[in-house]
Amino acid sequence: MSLETLSPVVVADSSPSVGFDAAAFDRCVMPTYGRFPLAIARGEGCRLWDTDGKSYLDFVAGIATCTLGHAHPALVEAVTQQIQTLHHVSNLYYIPQQGDLAQWLTQHSCADFAFFCNSGAEANEGAIKLARKYAHTVQGIQNPVIITANASFHGRTLATVTATGQPKYQQNFSPLVPGFHYVPYNDIAALESAIAQLDATERQVAAILLEPLQGEGGVRPGEINYFKRIRQLCDEKGILLILDEVQVGIGRTGKLWGYENLGIEPDIFTSAKGLAGGIPIGAMLCKAFCNVFAPGDHASTFGGNPFVCAVALAVCKTLVRNDLLTNALETRPTATDGITGNRHSIPHPYL
Repeated sequence: MSLETLSPVVVADSSPSVGFDAAAFDRCVMPTYGRFPLAIARGEGCRLWDTDGKSYLDFVAGIATCTLGHAHPALVEAVTQQIQTLHHVSNLYYIPQQGDLAQWLTQHSCADFAFFCNSGAEANEGAIKLARKYAHTVQGIQNPVIITANASFHGRTLATVTATGQPKYQQNFSPLVPGFHYVPYNDIAALESAIAQLDATERQVAAILLEPLQGEGGVRPGEINYFKRIRQLCDEKGILLILDEVQVGIGRTGKLWGYENLGIEPDIFTSAKGLAGGIPIGAMLCKAFCNVFAPGDHASTFGGNPFVCAVALAVCKTLVRNDLLTNALETRPTATDGITGNRHSIPHPYL
């Protein structure tokens, strides 16, 4: 299918959809988003329709979330079957669907264990806590520091916004969480210098937390030699390597995981967004040697419930069964050329 066939219909003016009362919305919803003047009513495949019936080609995908598009039959079937069977029970009991999803994820990654939560920020919070406990109980570090990158993005909770190397997201939320240090992305000399300085008098560096490809930082792919050297440094010094796969994982780069493009394996990595195709889920996965959590160390009321795990497993299986990763790689040149050729005729907010 050509991009001409998929050309979106765009809103001609900047007023919100007339079939939707934006003023009523704004009177009771906190203004935490700068919203475009669109009210989306439904979706199917890669298309969206607003409340006035206008259609759009969805390049946003719920911000890298709608892995199978909208109203995909596999997603609809999984949602329908599980909601009619059992949607939620406590993690005080064994949840078969959670075990099935964990098994699939560990069989299709370098990880051995999984913890489930509800979002990418929560997954990264779990990774930060795991790294800190590992630092105290295994590495013998009293004041652990996690190195992250400038222009990174790891979430909006207090710890993850501190881990995020962008002051604009941290403004007015001080005091921030201690124990983070920032370095330029893809600059190995700066990273080695930071480790040397932080560990000069006592060992402090417990982990390095990076995105395989920076999204908020300007869609900047990680350099292979940079990440290979980091893996070597972590092995030499006993530092944990944590990769934030929230945005790039589940096929966003043409590989199931972003780290597969870099020729390395992390010790811990996180996933969310596309994992359940738009149903809220987060996951923190780790290798066996750093699986130091014990009962009571971490928890999530909704994390890993039967509903979301059944949906996530359906999304993951469909992604592999339908060979969507290969399809993404094969269609990428067509999409890229089409977008580049039409970039002046497509209004930016709706691209």
